[in-house]
Amino acid sequence: MVRSGTLILNVAARLLLPLQLLFSVFLLLRGHDEPGGGFIAGLVASGAFTLYFFAYGRNALGEMLKVSPRDLVAMGLLFGMLSTLPAWWAGEPFFTAQWWTVPVLGIKASTPLIFDIGVYLAVVGSVLTAITALIDTDHVDESGD
Repeated sequence: MVRSGTLILNVAARLLLPLQLLFSVFLLLRGHDEPGGGFIAGLVASGAFTLYFFAYGRNALGEMLKVSPRDLVAMGLLFGMLSTLPAWWAGEPFFTAQWWTVPVLGIKASTPLIFDIGVYLAVVGSVLTAITALIDTDHVDESGD
């Protein structure tokens, strides 16, 4: 693994990544009833991945994510669209929230949660696409191509 950052940045990125991702999941799950939700949670996760990207480079980020940031945007949009279907199937107005209890786990699932997960994925994918595009553009300008 090629490291592109300093020792302090590399250690900070490695230690902060799991904490930031855990906090982003907390914000995502609490966002229905209190401040938070998919957008701010996605920004926190994007910050974690961007820090890792600056410390270890594009290849290391790609190996860790295993999916293209553009694919994350597409998955987010798909989740957002899928969150509208249960209300339609129930014969209710478009975007009417639906809730279910998952019997095995005893947790509540809902269409707002599915929508927030879609927003989360779309924000993470958009920010990472923008950051990697800016870095790629910077490298092209420096090399004179």
